[in-house]
Amino acid sequence: MTELRRGVLGPCVLALLELRPRFGLELVRDLAASDGLLTSDGTVYPLLNRLRDAGLVTSEWRDEEGERARRYYSITAAGQEALAAFRADWTQFAATVGGVLNHLQGDAHIAPDGGR
Repeated sequence: MTELRRGVLGPCVLALLELRPRFGLELVRDLAASDGLLTSDGTVYPLLNRLRDAGLVTSEWRDEEGERARRYYSITAAGQEALAAFRADWTQFAATVGGVLNHLQGDAHIAPDGGR
């Protein structure tokens, strides 16, 4: 499950940023509130750096009155395209995995004993 979480964390961050720009700790809190999605706070900041390096997000420092300066992240057009592609792939992938795990894709192709 750890590898699966790690694989979907980037698209989940992009989906949150699609709604509105957010600062790092806000993303950590939002992801942590999604039961079981975030196992370590320390994974979000390196991920944000990778997404920024890939051109999928941008960041800017904002110094709002009465608060300390924070780096806000926003999704780019390339990030929106990547997210749309992931959503399309995810739908098919999740259906395929669900079918295999639940033996719904035709029991003739998937032997209960693993084909032994």
